[in-house]
Amino acid sequence: MKKIEFEEIIYKGIPSLQLKFKYNTVILNLIKKIPGRIWDNDLKCWIIPKTNNYDKLYELFSDKAELIFEEKNEIEINKPETNKTEFYTSNGVDIPFDYIKLLEIKRYAAPTKKTYIANFKRFVNYYKNIDPLNITKDQIRDYMLFLIEKRNLSASAQNQAINAIKFYYEKVLNQKREVYRIERPRKAKKLPVVLSIEEITEILKSIKNLKHKCIIYTIYSAGLRLGEVITLKIKDIDYDRKQIFIQSAKGNKDRYTLLSDTIVSLLQKYFAEYKPKEYVFEGQKGGQYSRKSVQNILKNALKNTNIKKPASIHTLRHSFATHLLEDGTDLRYIQELLGHQSMKTTQIYTHITKKGFDKIKSPLDNIKFDEE
Repeated sequence: MKKIEFEEIIYKGIPSLQLKFKYNTVILNLIKKIPGRIWDNDLKCWIIPKTNNYDKLYELFSDKAELIFEEKNEIEINKPETNKTEFYTSNGVDIPFDYIKLLEIKRYAAPTKKTYIANFKRFVNYYKNIDPLNITKDQIRDYMLFLIEKRNLSASAQNQAINAIKFYYEKVLNQKREVYRIERPRKAKKLPVVLSIEEITEILKSIKNLKHKCIIYTIYSAGLRLGEVITLKIKDIDYDRKQIFIQSAKGNKDRYTLLSDTIVSLLQKYFAEYKPKEYVFEGQKGGQYSRKSVQNILKNALKNTNIKKPASIHTLRHSFATHLLEDGTDLRYIQELLGHQSMKTTQIYTHITKKGFDKIKSPLDNIKFDEE
């Protein structure tokens, strides 16, 4: 009989039970029937709400597995002491509990939370013998130098690390920005990759699967981010107004974007065949379609074309904005459709567009050469 080890823990401030077992589909399916169950990828285990009626738990697994109660408590949050931080322990690294709690309260997107926690975990682990409250500005600068000189971090990755640290000292601890300063690296002024209309057409024609076609068509036609297309719900499509409602996007902002006539007819065929229940694009067992699966659709489509550009899902969003600009759409409308907070972000597309280039003549073409 299979064994399931379980123990009482405090998980993100909530009394819970941590379940560990060797992979077994029968046990897995039983756990998925438990309301409120969560898979924690860092801990590599299932977390379920604690119940005082353990008989129900034993009854659920009675003839399928042997339950073994573990008295150890590896991830219990320490009781706060004077001038000390309350911690949540993940894989042997102590993270201030308030850090995780505030990320949840501010409803940061899952990928952002994951990036912040991973970066901050590396930071506190670097100074694992020092309470984060007592880490000095000089020590933070030393850590950033370590990332640059020893880890050879890019400017973008260094900025992510800085943001993760600043979030703790400025947001969690409410310290003033003047108190905590880090010299940010100069950001490389790189222009995004953009596909031409012809290249977009080539990609779209190469996709034969109806569901895959709808996903890529929707991203390009509405200028969606990867996270936005997988969280898009059926109720967010407004056929009458020809709009798509994007809820709680980057920066926790809502916005409306375009619903093209072409995608409407495609979606009608898709809904009739696949019958999704909540999300527009769902996995085989329901729920959100995975990020990796969407990326693989484009990756495989590119293999079937002659396109050599390093295109990604976000390239489709860049292409959407650039093609709108080239078609004469006002930059302010493009800003709204993309959900950019600042016009400066949208203005980058003015450096990419080929609009007006056909009216400019190279000085070389004004030189008359004698025929040899």
